Amino acid sequence: MKTQASSIDMNRVDQLGRVYARRLNEHATDLPHDISERLRVARMQALSVRKREPVRVLAPQLVAAGGPGLGSLDEGLNIWRRLASVLPLIALLFGLASIHIFQNELRTDELASIDTELLIDDLPPAAYTDPGFLVFLKTPALPSKEAD
Repeated sequence: MKTQASSIDMNRVDQLGRVYARRLNEHATDLPHDISERLRVARMQALSVRKREPVRVLAPQLVAAGGPGLGSLDEGLNIWRRLASVLPLIALLFGLASIHIFQNELRTDELASIDTELLIDDLPPAAYTDPGFLVFLKTPALPSKEAD
């Protein structure tokens, strides 16, 4: 009720101000130039000091079809919402760490299988120093052809 009363009072003040302005403007042509300039400056100062009514900006609200609104969007984040916003980051980090560990284990297993094959095979020690043997180890093995 107080806001309605203040808006009605402001309407009356505005109407009264318009009446005074109209009466002053009727007799403004009879005033000397220096007085009219002082009045113009005073009017500009009064307009700059005049309080503006605050403009209310309403936050948009999500409304479900046929249901009430979900509440204000500017609510503070509680602990569950903060945890829910961090959860995707934690899942991403866990996934990246898992991929890294899996890749390291796969690489270690491949190296271990090559070392095992070399140790089981009968090779002379001079073969390990041969540069062609190193190239042979780095090339992928060709599939063996089985006799039909």
